Amino acid sequence: MKLDILGINGSSTGRSADLPDEIFGVEPNEHVVYLAVKQYLAAQRQGTHKAKEKGEITGSTRKLKKQKGTGTARAGSIKSGVFRGGGRMFGPRPRTYNIKLNKKVKRLARISALSNKISNGQLKVVEDFTFEAPKTKEYANILKNLECTGAKSLLVVGEHDNVLNLSSRNVPRANVVTAADLNTYQVMNAGTLLLTEGAISKIVSALS
Repeated sequence: MKLDILGINGSSTGRSADLPDEIFGVEPNEHVVYLAVKQYLAAQRQGTHKAKEKGEITGSTRKLKKQKGTGTARAGSIKSGVFRGGGRMFGPRPRTYNIKLNKKVKRLARISALSNKISNGQLKVVEDFTFEAPKTKEYANILKNLECTGAKSLLVVGEHDNVLNLSSRNVPRANVVTAADLNTYQVMNAGTLLLTEGAISKIVSALS
């Protein structure tokens, strides 16, 4: 599969990028994409929530009233969860939300996500570029030239570029990530996926 390589001015450079069908042209597996996105979102949760239960509340242990004859439910402690100030019943406890996925499943999920973007016409290949100094306006103009201003955009570069990151971080709904750090959630969350020439070879080597 071949796609035209676009310049930062939005016009074609006259060159094309070769995208392997085994990575960019497979039938997307929606279930593995769901699993990979679920794993990513679950890993974002801190899991530090905690509520005190009956045994952790400070209070009297005196029995409130006699067991029988009151006409109401029996009660043995003011620390019970049915009373104001009592412990919470089955409250949250610190835990981890991490989900284990096999490497092959995560690989298939990324391949499915990339193939989905191509089939929906949401993937573009851009020539490699950089800035001499951080320029938010210049990066915004590039996105405008590439017709990416109306949706979330994700630019995938081959190597970390601090100047490019600084140029993009104040542009609304625009993100930059290296090919090594690319995950399924980022691909599916982007309205338009931009791959630089240098990023393609990194992605192919990682997923082949």
